[in-house]
Amino acid sequence: MSSHVINADAHGHDHGHDDHHHDSSQMTVFGFWLYLMTDCILFASIFATYAVLSGNFAGGPSGHDIFELNYVLVETALLLFSSITFGFAMLQMYKGNKGGVLAWLAITWLLGAGFIGMEVNEFHLLISEGFGPSRSGFLSGFFALVGTHGLHVTAGLIWMAIMMYQINKDGITNTHKTRMSCLSLFWHFLDVVWICVFTVVYLMGVL
Repeated sequence: MSSHVINADAHGHDHGHDDHHHDSSQMTVFGFWLYLMTDCILFASIFATYAVLSGNFAGGPSGHDIFELNYVLVETALLLFSSITFGFAMLQMYKGNKGGVLAWLAITWLLGAGFIGMEVNEFHLLISEGFGPSRSGFLSGFFALVGTHGLHVTAGLIWMAIMMYQINKDGITNTHKTRMSCLSLFWHFLDVVWICVFTVVYLMGVL
């Protein structure tokens, strides 16, 4: 009789713990959504600033003069594919496949790193040609907007590397599932922002 009571109590305790974790996880993800909303305001402000400055060339180059659309298309493809591979990592996480999660996260990280590498190279070439952010209002807005997005992607890569280390060390825990959900929101958010950057800055810039 007592063993049944103990088992029932233990089961009730576990069930209560799961409910508590579920509520905590939901609150964490909700809180992260709020953070993303503030990030939307940040990017909206920088987009507005760029829109104001984009026509101020001060005798310097315009977007048509300096943008290489084919180069930026490769950058865009890397980031778009990285969102797809992150989706595969999430699917493997739901299946409880630790190796699959790590493999897809590693591919996602490499694609994201390739994107950042190309962006840094683009900045380096522009600055070396004398087209740095201090050259004109247009270039100030360009470097501020694209650079802010690049910093976010870099932060995402650091976060992703930490997640890979933690999952490799501890396995797929409930805490890691919550963190992966937040990182997934962040990474896809950056993808959407980049599509806006590509359209407003690069596509409209070369027209």
